[in-house]
Amino acid sequence: MSGAAIGLICRPPRLTRVRLEPVIGADRAFALAQAFLTDSVALGQEVARRETGRFTVFHSPVDTGDEMAELLPDVDLHPQAPGDPGSRRERAMTHVFSRGANQAVLLSTDAPTLPPALLELLLDALRSGGDAGCIPTLDGGYCAIGFARPLPALLRDMPWNSPELLSATRAKAKAEGLNFRELQFWHDVDEAADLRLLRISLDGLAPPNCSPLPPFAANATRAVLA
Repeated sequence: MSGAAIGLICRPPRLTRVRLEPVIGADRAFALAQAFLTDSVALGQEVARRETGRFTVFHSPVDTGDEMAELLPDVDLHPQAPGDPGSRRERAMTHVFSRGANQAVLLSTDAPTLPPALLELLLDALRSGGDAGCIPTLDGGYCAIGFARPLPALLRDMPWNSPELLSATRAKAKAEGLNFRELQFWHDVDEAADLRLLRISLDGLAPPNCSPLPPFAANATRAVLA
């Protein structure tokens, strides 16, 4: 393999629905989690196709292989052993570079309308001298991180799932002497308040303080929220 590799870090929808359950109910939260997975896979596949690269889904827990294969037929699936978000991303990064990737971008499932062109700009940044880079989110984290080569330091001992993730990653990159590129912001969906921003991007508009690039269509998510 050569070129870019896109990796999606995920779990089955039944394990990710809990964040929105208190507000929209269990059934709808499950449907939305499943839609986020479907759309994130479609987004990753589209960008990988444009970049003539490879798309891989890295899922956990390890014993959910059959479940994920039923949800995502004909998708390259790679099970992951238990670990914190950093260790799982580090293993995914190591895996795609071991298969010959020249650049790697890792996504999660909580930004289903992330503009494909923004991901392509991230890859361009890696090809034009960036050691690593990210697409930051409004809540102080990021929805995609990219690497021009294996850089595990950017994934270790990080404040995952906190508003300090972006600043900590930025500081680590500076301490390591890395050329770290930050692109325009996008939004993710972690709680009920984020659904308003999601609806704006589903309407094809840029949410406040986010990139003006066209959002991904996210048709499965659109159908759930219709």
